[in-house]
Amino acid sequence: MNAERGAPWSRLSARIGWSQLPQRTKRERLTFLAFIAPNFILFAVFTFWPLVYGFALSFTKWNMISPTKQLVWLGNYVTMVQDPIFWKVLGNTFYLAGGSIIVRLALALGLALLLNQKLAGRDVYRSVIFSPTFTTGAAVALVWSWIFHEDIGLLRIPFEWLGLSSPHWLADVRWTMPAIIIVTIWKGLGYDMVIFLAGLQGIPADLYEAARVDGAGRWALLRHITLPMLSPITFFLVITATIGALQAFDIVAVMTGGGPMNSSKVYVYYLYDNAFKWFRVGYASALSMVLFLIILAITAIQV
Repeated sequence: MNAERGAPWSRLSARIGWSQLPQRTKRERLTFLAFIAPNFILFAVFTFWPLVYGFALSFTKWNMISPTKQLVWLGNYVTMVQDPIFWKVLGNTFYLAGGSIIVRLALALGLALLLNQKLAGRDVYRSVIFSPTFTTGAAVALVWSWIFHEDIGLLRIPFEWLGLSSPHWLADVRWTMPAIIIVTIWKGLGYDMVIFLAGLQGIPADLYEAARVDGAGRWALLRHITLPMLSPITFFLVITATIGALQAFDIVAVMTGGGPMNSSKVYVYYLYDNAFKWFRVGYASALSMVLFLIILAITAIQV
């Protein structure tokens, strides 16, 4: 009986070649597993299990208080398709992503190229531009709310020089999303710049010297050497910036609260409203699953 019970394990051990491994290799592999086990456990508890549980909740109707969950199957997804607010916040989210990523990466690359030169005070400029990365989104949003104020905000001054009145940035449906985009660009610009700087400093100087010998100018160097060599860095930043824009929450929550008239409400804020304000946990779970699929699809297309 014991031999039969141990037979499958013996076959498995033989299949993976464990019994043929040297004792030292076995110890090294066991040590490796011991070190990574805490990370895998944390991943399973706080990432994988919530994903599976959220998927299960997306087929239910539950208010987070009732001890029972009503099974509605695809009802939440049907409601989502018929929900006009869902399409509104989805459009706002893609507007935020499209309006911020291209400008942000272009500015970051320009600053990286500039601050990669030998300039006086270069390290100070780098630190100042990078500093918003360390600031929480809520604090950034609070400061920019004062800057955008049409009566006392600093941003009103350029309009006064031109003899114009400052827009109602946070109260006008035409200006709320541009305001959110400006803050999003400012918050992430320093991080992108530092990553581009690291990529620029990793490009071999021999390539530039050889190209200059052949008569290449600055534009040719940028087009044929710098940009191609930075393509892995750019790809990484596009993916991370896209995911960050689709998951935007804190800046919107503090600056506008999604208003006015849902003009600045983005996907994750709408998900938050459903889950923790209106206690529509099943519908919020369905929203989270759709967001997961959207991010997965966009990442796959970019790859």
